[in-house]
Amino acid sequence: MMLKEKVEELERKEIMNALRESGWVKSRAARALGLSERMFNYRLRKYGIRLKKEAIMEM
Repeated sequence: MMLKEKVEELERKEIMNALRESGWVKSRAARALGLSERMFNYRLRKYGIRLKKEAIMEM
């Protein structure tokens, strides 16, 4: 696995952990990661993570 893939895997895991710990509230998860909501939403799209009400869908 190349460095880029390892970094992306780690980033995706950290995003998922932040979402779980924040009760699936994107603004709280973004703040916990030190990201703006705009950048956080970009990364959700980048990794195919969609939130629907209380469920999460990973693509």
